Amino acid sequence: MSAVICRRFLVSGKVQGVFFRASTARQADQLQLRGWAKNLPDGRVEVLALGSLAALAQLGDWLRQGPPRARVDAVEARDEAAEAYAALADFRTG
Repeated sequence: MSAVICRRFLVSGKVQGVFFRASTARQADQLQLRGWAKNLPDGRVEVLALGSLAALAQLGDWLRQGPPRARVDAVEARDEAAEAYAALADFRTG
């Protein structure tokens, strides 16, 4: 079994009001990731995801493109302590 990694992504650009969170949730479900995608007051979308390193890399690649109506200008990523989010059972939007 591969180690569970936790990564926080901050996505900026035209990423609110374009189905970014729902599309991210679909991608995360396909990749068997847990976590969330939520809008931030500054116009960015925060994505926190837990799973395998390979799945997180695939999600990161997808986030750099986003859904068709989005325009992604930048994606910041940093690893977090997975233990702090171990109770997350699925992927949600907020």
